Amino acid sequence: MHAQSHTGFPRWLAEQALADSGARRGGGLRVLGISGLQGSGKSTLAAQVVALAREAGLAAAGVSLDDFYLAAARRAALAREVHPLLATRGPPGTHDVGLALRTIDALREGGTPALPRFDKPGDDRLPEAAWMVVPEPLDLLVFEGWCLAVPPEAETALQAPLNALERVEDAGGTWRRWCNAALARDYPALWSRIDRLWFLQPPGFEVVHRWRRQQEHALRAAEPGRRGMDDTALARFIQHYERISRHALATLPGRADACVVLDGERRPLDLVVRGGPAGI
Repeated sequence: MHAQSHTGFPRWLAEQALADSGARRGGGLRVLGISGLQGSGKSTLAAQVVALAREAGLAAAGVSLDDFYLAAARRAALAREVHPLLATRGPPGTHDVGLALRTIDALREGGTPALPRFDKPGDDRLPEAAWMVVPEPLDLLVFEGWCLAVPPEAETALQAPLNALERVEDAGGTWRRWCNAALARDYPALWSRIDRLWFLQPPGFEVVHRWRRQQEHALRAAEPGRRGMDDTALARFIQHYERISRHALATLPGRADACVVLDGERRPLDLVVRGGPAGI
């Protein structure tokens, strides 16, 4: 077993992800998707893969599904028109899937559209002037997200509330059904743009709260004075993600091209590649 450093995943794992992406100089865009629950390290691994790709002479960039969140005003409108819980970013239906499709398709055609960026402390999309500039046609786009490639649930699974948030604030199931319908309707086209999919597989959903709390504390330490969520607010926030996170754990190991099996400290225990063992 290889140890994971405190700064990110081992280099060999990023090298394997880059090799598996199939990207090559001048070979047209390849999209490597990295899916993982909150706090699993997907943005860290994505950044490592992009850095390695650039070292190898490839034109590479990374973007998160989070960068395609709907603007705050649009989510506020959904909260008024459909359900108050839609004001909170994250679940399916709170992303601008059309913008994501246009961006990836333009990159696939050899264009250089700017990549959107979302300001999480401000809870709004940054103005276009602050988006990431793409200076040349890309060979590789590393696309990471907490619910990348997750399929919709069956209607029967939506009937009973899963946690306190659903029992108290979505007793009739309007919010969870609306999100599930969006996941079934809008997102498959986006998932189809992913050429290779990796899933960072945690030991269970229960570890997410600790991982996400660690992220919150690290952000506050890096940005003194930054307002963050206390443990009570964080516990409520994570409940917005619980249903689809649990569904991801049940479905993505069978859908991903490779699964990185993690322990409770985010250390990789195994690398399972579809079609043949890759092991560690």
